[in-house]
Amino acid sequence: MLDDRAKLLLKTLVERYIADGQPVGSRTLSRSSGLDLSPATIRNVMSDLEALGLIASPHTSAGRIPTHRGYRLFVDTMLTAQREQMSTPSLAPDQPQKVIANAANILSNLSQFVGVVMAPRRASVFKQIEFLRLSENRLLVIIVSPDGDVQNRVIFPEADYSQSQLVEASNYINAHYAGLTIEQVRDRLQSEVEKLRGEIAALMQAAVQVSSEVLTEAQEDDVVISGERNLLAVTDFSSDMGQLRRAFELFEQKAQLMRLLDVSSKAEGVRIFIGGESQVVPFEELSIVSANYEVDGQVVGTLGVIGPTRMPYERMIQIVDITSRLVSNALSHRK
Repeated sequence: MLDDRAKLLLKTLVERYIADGQPVGSRTLSRSSGLDLSPATIRNVMSDLEALGLIASPHTSAGRIPTHRGYRLFVDTMLTAQREQMSTPSLAPDQPQKVIANAANILSNLSQFVGVVMAPRRASVFKQIEFLRLSENRLLVIIVSPDGDVQNRVIFPEADYSQSQLVEASNYINAHYAGLTIEQVRDRLQSEVEKLRGEIAALMQAAVQVSSEVLTEAQEDDVVISGERNLLAVTDFSSDMGQLRRAFELFEQKAQLMRLLDVSSKAEGVRIFIGGESQVVPFEELSIVSANYEVDGQVVGTLGVIGPTRMPYERMIQIVDITSRLVSNALSHRK
């Protein structure tokens, strides 16, 4: 455990490094912390923090910089972010797509980093599922949504089914499961699979898997990103084209961002991933601050800011928190 003096020095070091981008020396810490300590005492505390893996000493400088572990301790125990009135534009609730696009722009403009918003999730409900035998061990699954959208997928089951078996399975599924969400079907299937005949259970599992894939693929296009070019002005990236290229590849793929935002949606409040902590987006150079937004009290999406690990977390928390509330209010009050 760190004593109060060590905590204050670590907090001061992180804040100075975030502000200046330069390794922090003992003299700077002495001035900025307000503690009446000798340089020797500060150096001893810094040595202890370095031994704990909270700070590191670059080879080219006598100063120290925070490690990812140091950032994490700072974010978890030392931030004192307070919600305050920030100069943020309002979001007109005329069209959900415009609200989402505007929210991404607000996030990027206020943070000067990258704003990312996942559009409201569409209910994964099917109205009808049909199976068509194409050839041996090769089936076409036809999924019809309540609004009439049709998606087709070819699957390759281990067993070979006759067309009469496929019709029987389709009729059973449509009679007992139509109108439920894919998540509800999956939950019911887990408890009912032993009661179902083998071919129906297998086809049900295949239908659920295909429906989930269709929904995920459709929603990858529902991630709105704004401000990627802001990273060009960040020293941490502009000096390393390899890092910059990897970041832009991430924004182009979107699938990784979808998985990360989906993970974030299961948490309450503002969530922070530092460096490679998310595992979904394993970039040591990037940190992500995210929060959910709601429609009429129901969580439907996630938004956030992506920037360098050396970002002003307190301000990012405020920006993300306020923007999530703006989006929730705009979408919930739609006429």
